[in-house]
Amino acid sequence: MSQSPSAQVILAEMREFAAFSPCEQRYIRRSLDVGLGRGDAFRTWSRSGEETASIRAQYVVYQDLKVLRGLVCESEGFDGIETIMGPLMRVTTFDLAQERIDSFGAYRFLYERLLGASVRPWLPSAFCGAAALPQIRPDKRRNLLQSISEAAATAPGWSRREPMFFPEFVELEAA
Repeated sequence: MSQSPSAQVILAEMREFAAFSPCEQRYIRRSLDVGLGRGDAFRTWSRSGEETASIRAQYVVYQDLKVLRGLVCESEGFDGIETIMGPLMRVTTFDLAQERIDSFGAYRFLYERLLGASVRPWLPSAFCGAAALPQIRPDKRRNLLQSISEAAATAPGWSRREPMFFPEFVELEAA
């Protein structure tokens, strides 16, 4: 029995997510909870005072997502570059500085879900720009910049298909 195209897309997205490190998976799920307003991220994700502070800062920085969602869809030409890239770089730099995203693939996966398919053309430049900033440790900077493929950095076009799989926290129950 063959799968529907939607089921195939969801399975492909699940496989992509499964290929990320456990740290990346956890940060993506946490970030989706914060960025999409899914539940209480403090109760679900905070394991220490440091993590509570990080989540609090993430809520503040992610306020830019509300503005970006409207801007990214309508932007064409050169007029909106600074309007989009400023907030996108700020949020991206925050996420990369948390040192829980290790690759362009994990970053792209997260941001496609936070902002939708229309953000795809902006992601390579925001990722490279943020990864090159002094807020990112030099060894981390090198690894991040090496993680983006030439194909991703020079893509002639981007899919308009919206992501379908949004990973969530799953409570482990005692057996």
